[in-house]
Amino acid sequence: MSGLAQRHVCAIARAGVDLMIPVTCGGCDVPGPRWCARCAALLADAPVVLSPRVPVGVGVWALGRYRGPHRKAVIELKEHGRRDLAAPLGHALGEALCTLGRWGEIPPASRLSLVPAPTRPLAARRRGGDTVTAIAACAATELGRYVSVRPLLTIRAGGRDSAGLDARARRRNLAQRVGIRSPPTRTDRSSHTATVVVDDVMTTGATAAESVRVLAEYGVRADLVVVIAGA
Repeated sequence: MSGLAQRHVCAIARAGVDLMIPVTCGGCDVPGPRWCARCAALLADAPVVLSPRVPVGVGVWALGRYRGPHRKAVIELKEHGRRDLAAPLGHALGEALCTLGRWGEIPPASRLSLVPAPTRPLAARRRGGDTVTAIAACAATELGRYVSVRPLLTIRAGGRDSAGLDARARRRNLAQRVGIRSPPTRTDRSSHTATVVVDDVMTTGATAAESVRVLAEYGVRADLVVVIAGA
């Protein structure tokens, strides 16, 4: 089969799949695009500062509040397998990091390290991979070779899912359960590396606070926490 014929067959197959599974925007369900211009514009708004109930120890910023396309996209990606949404969310994250850098919230450095917030390995396997790491990887790809994703953190066995827990219960649940997944390198600990902890949603701030604390124990100074949406 020629290359042209193969492309025609692939186009027909994709059209057939779209007929069986209609494509809708992951942020607002409008039929047609997987990510519409309106939702892209909303996520491109300036980052907002958060004041979580649990003190994190560093500045905390969100791309927006946990409503509208911010909320919808996170749920679709995490719970409904919309892995295609990692790219637009990663693009929006990258734009927010550039803005925060211009505002002086991220200290000038020769390298930028994005550390995904920890997740339970079982939850990541159920979702087909760690969604926060996927978002961070898309952002790093767009930002260039001096930006890397460092999945240093994990949730040790025994920690339950934090959904539905209040601030105090979250802190108890996470205490001593956030651990190091892989040992930090000299570059991770270097003063020439700016480190940003990345997560999808912030509710109480307990996960971010424990992440910052554990990183500090291993010589990695977190400079900022950035999330897709703040509850």
